[in-house]
Amino acid sequence: MELISLHAKKIMEGCKERAREVGLTFSDETLEYIVTNRDLLELSPKVMIPTLYDYWVHDVEVLREKGRYELYPGNPYETVINTRPPISFYNDNNPDWLNVMIFYHVLGHVDFFQNNAFFRNTWDYDFLGRALSDKRVIAKLRAENGRWVDYIIEFTRGIDNLVGYFGELARLDSPEPERGRKMLDYYFDIFLQSVKKTRISDYIKEVDRYNTFQKQYGARGEEAFFVEVKKEHPEFEAFLEKHLKMKPVQRMDLIEYLMQNAAFLKKEENRWMKSVMNVVRNTSLFFAPQIRTKIMNEGWASFWHEILFMQDDRIKGHEVDFARVNAGVTAMPRVGLNPYALGLRLFYHIKDLADKGKLSHAFQQISNVRQREAFDTGARKGQDMLLWIRENLCDFMFINTFVDQDFMTHNNLFVAGTRLNEKKMVWEYFIKSKKAADYREMLKDSLYHPPAITVDPEKTKEGHLYLVHQFEGKPLVSEYIPNTMLGVEFLWGGPVSLETTEVASVGPSAVSALDSAPGSAPAVGVKPEVNWQRVIYTMQDRKLTKEIL
Repeated sequence: MELISLHAKKIMEGCKERAREVGLTFSDETLEYIVTNRDLLELSPKVMIPTLYDYWVHDVEVLREKGRYELYPGNPYETVINTRPPISFYNDNNPDWLNVMIFYHVLGHVDFFQNNAFFRNTWDYDFLGRALSDKRVIAKLRAENGRWVDYIIEFTRGIDNLVGYFGELARLDSPEPERGRKMLDYYFDIFLQSVKKTRISDYIKEVDRYNTFQKQYGARGEEAFFVEVKKEHPEFEAFLEKHLKMKPVQRMDLIEYLMQNAAFLKKEENRWMKSVMNVVRNTSLFFAPQIRTKIMNEGWASFWHEILFMQDDRIKGHEVDFARVNAGVTAMPRVGLNPYALGLRLFYHIKDLADKGKLSHAFQQISNVRQREAFDTGARKGQDMLLWIRENLCDFMFINTFVDQDFMTHNNLFVAGTRLNEKKMVWEYFIKSKKAADYREMLKDSLYHPPAITVDPEKTKEGHLYLVHQFEGKPLVSEYIPNTMLGVEFLWGGPVSLETTEVASVGPSAVSALDSAPGSAPAVGVKPEVNWQRVIYTMQDRKLTKEIL
């Protein structure tokens, strides 16, 4: 692995200038490396982070990738990681015109990393340096404790999808409020409702009184209001002080809870395990935003490499070559999902909507197809809208907001289903639905959505950890429950229970709907009538039991 040549670096710097001219923003410093096939195979299991801690699963994945490469040789055009400075990796045989395209794509990713709000937890430190420090910690602990380090890594990785990513963002984006803000919140949210138990009519009058003071006294309105409050409620000041001294309840994910409360981990000989668990947790938090913005991130990079490449005078004579390569990256499959293609087309769709003023209530009121196509207010706000979306949305919001029927029709999209052709004894694809609502559901089902599992503090007593799965329509994968709970029991140092929801039975109407017409597919929108039941799994002394509630 070595840095790219000065000639290629000059091309990259030229791409940076053109990218900034269209509104992309990113740091001045970037690092670009040339890598071999062997480098790529060894870096891929570590998610292209060279300094990530060593773990035996990585070695297994390297062997698997080598076998796959021998059967299906192929190399990625680029890989970029969200570090400070950003680092990207390239094959060593790319011609200059292809590097122009690839550099624009990389700069789109870097712009997304450094501006999207869901990456807020990665902005203030260099993960590459932290990973190197963590790797040294793991190596030192492995020399002292041997294979037990790998056990702790494995047990913690079994629950690293439960880390409190959104809680981490909330802590970063919610600064400590001033005393005046705390006093106002306490008065209306707690004092009136819980202490004084004020009637709704009186509560509304108090809100009106506060607004009157604000209008009458301006900047001093709140101060004047609380002068009157303290006259009417002499005890208010004492209640407020008591409230401010109380420590706020901090919501912790399962790994945090174990590190802070497990008696097993508090023992002197086991405290080193917390360091290993913290490394796994921090690594999971670093990659969390990338998993939640895959479609947007790839679509954003593809959108800008396409626009900027076609405007670049350095690629004259290679338009056909670009078209061939770009089609391979951004072609929309009839079955399956290509995040590059979907994200690219959605950004073009949004730009068109914003440029023509279609992101408005007036446009939404129009039902006539021809009138919708002809609608154009000349707003030309597409660029501003794209930059705002890049800054504020994730894949779920992106899809849920902008995949509409016009987008479906324009791109000839549909939901595909499969059915068995009993005459030919082959599986066939068929168009199941062309409705935007069904396509959105298919896309949302493909997004990353880990289960919500929290600790129940009331039922966690006498050394027995009680976990609750907040059921959201999808059961846990039952084959993973035993090993995962075995690891949690070890880290907790006592019995562990998990309350979750499983399928009890499938309703007869669903069965008849599937079996009534052999070889035919169920109707779109028809969902099986599933009866659910609440169950408790308990792992104690490495034995798993199940109880139906």
